[in-house]
Amino acid sequence: MNIAIIPARGGSKRIPRKNIKLFHGKPMIAYSIEAAIQSGCFDKVLVSTDDHEIAEVAKQFGAEVPFIRPTDISDDFATTKDVMGHAVSWCVHKGLPVENICCLYATAPFVTSDDLARGLQKLLDTGAEYVFSATSFPFPIQRAIQLSASGEVSMFESQYELSRSQDLQEAFHDAGQFYWGTQEAFLEKKAFFAPHSQVVLLPRKRVQDIDTPEDWEFAEALYTLVSKS
Repeated sequence: MNIAIIPARGGSKRIPRKNIKLFHGKPMIAYSIEAAIQSGCFDKVLVSTDDHEIAEVAKQFGAEVPFIRPTDISDDFATTKDVMGHAVSWCVHKGLPVENICCLYATAPFVTSDDLARGLQKLLDTGAEYVFSATSFPFPIQRAIQLSASGEVSMFESQYELSRSQDLQEAFHDAGQFYWGTQEAFLEKKAFFAPHSQVVLLPRKRVQDIDTPEDWEFAEALYTLVSKS
């Protein structure tokens, strides 16, 4: 059995009610639920939330909300692994024969059913413990700079000051959309960014972290462009 678990707590501070705020006319969480259902990968699509309004919206779009998340893993300090560990343990306790689980973020309007299917296939083909979405940095991270309190510039890695961009190793980062994993990996809270993981590479035009109002505005503009291409 394959299960999607969508963490969606109600206490977002920087963007209030972010998980159900309308994004291009639809609650943000709906994009993740619909992609999961359309992928055909899942026997169940569950939402883990502490919020009854989020639970009702999730149900309207086809997800199940079989429990309300405990308060001790619903604050600002709760980690994704804490939330996933609780949800997977709940499934095991209920006797669900869970093999593969996908942690699918509620704020991922660019996620596609095809990418979710690619992630599952890679998990099965490679024997990895996790497969997650990633994309490339648009600029060489070796040439990153930092600013002091007074605004003075220095490089993180000054040995690369004169290096050509094309001579530097390409770097990648988590795209913040989904993490496929085995039941054991989630229950044991194994690290995502480790040799036992693989990635599904996404184009940068379909990746945007949404944590601030500025992020939200940029994501809406980007979504308009991507949907027309």
